[in-house]
Amino acid sequence: MPIVLKEATSLRDLKKFVLFPFSLYKNNEYWIPPLIKGEIETLRSDKNPAFDHCEAKYVLAYKNGEIAGRIAGIINHRFSKYWKKKWARFCWLDFIDDKEVSKALFQDIEEWARSKGMEGINGPMGFSTFEQQGMLVHGFGELPTFASAYNYPYYPEHLEDLGYKKKIDYVEYEVKAPKEIPEKAARIRDIILKRHKLKVLKVKSKKGLLPYAEQVFDVINAAYSPLFGFVPLTKKQVDHFVAKYFSFIQPDYTTVVLDDSDKVIAFQISLPSLSLAFQKARGKLLPFGFIHILKAMKNPNRIDILLVGVLPEYQSKGVNALFMTDLTKNCIDKGIEYAESNAELEENVKVQNFWRYYEARQHKRKRIYFKSLV
Repeated sequence: MPIVLKEATSLRDLKKFVLFPFSLYKNNEYWIPPLIKGEIETLRSDKNPAFDHCEAKYVLAYKNGEIAGRIAGIINHRFSKYWKKKWARFCWLDFIDDKEVSKALFQDIEEWARSKGMEGINGPMGFSTFEQQGMLVHGFGELPTFASAYNYPYYPEHLEDLGYKKKIDYVEYEVKAPKEIPEKAARIRDIILKRHKLKVLKVKSKKGLLPYAEQVFDVINAAYSPLFGFVPLTKKQVDHFVAKYFSFIQPDYTTVVLDDSDKVIAFQISLPSLSLAFQKARGKLLPFGFIHILKAMKNPNRIDILLVGVLPEYQSKGVNALFMTDLTKNCIDKGIEYAESNAELEENVKVQNFWRYYEARQHKRKRIYFKSLV
């Protein structure tokens, strides 16, 4: 039977769109279910402030009357203006191992992008940097972080058959927590603190971090601006992300670096690993999902380094040593055994060079693909 495509426009269709991977990855030991409610809100134009400058199309593919694939097409008009490139994005991509299905999905989104004047398409990339980015091309036998994504090994083959080529790769590291802070890292930390008159913020609760939340996003906008595909966040997006994610932040695993006028110049945000908890929650906080997450927050043996940022004027000055030694001390004190770095651009040697002080392995690789539509 032919592949039938249907645009997901109603809330009912959107729920089907979000739930499809739950059946596709049923019983897969590596896939991490997202929170269903959060996924739907991200995709809704009346809930996500990114729609102030984005438009999107969601498509479901049916085969033999059953959903066989999904894809989201996104046009970020601020990206086009900021990078001066008429490129659409694809994301929320999942499909059965059937090349007719993947071909039909991409043909539809490519035609839509052309109709909007786009000259290229790349992805997987969401509305912003805070959605999952990149397609797994190495590390299929590794558990992702809860903020990361997993896909079957056949995905890259389908894309390459459709003419998509590598644009850029992200790499991820597993870092073993040492028994003590590396001597060289500690020495660099002390020098940097004194030389630049910096200090590490110490707070006992999330409430103590809240006054610095907006400044943290200022650092993100400044530090990430040169990175591939990044678009500075608007005030509405910043407020949205603070409200959405700040409740998860743990002061014990968060470091904020201040200058002598108490301005935020660098930060790192880590969390206890929630991957297994999210698998147990199965996409829902209620009635019992939140219990699994709360348990995972207590006495973890693994953490995920979610975000790191340093103002451009302080980059290449060793500031990384401040938050990494602070995080290392907290890991030692709390018995943490491993940390996951999350995705880093493969060309971001400033961050990767720091892992040489630790026992680390590069165990996952994700890829952003690109195809010209001209």
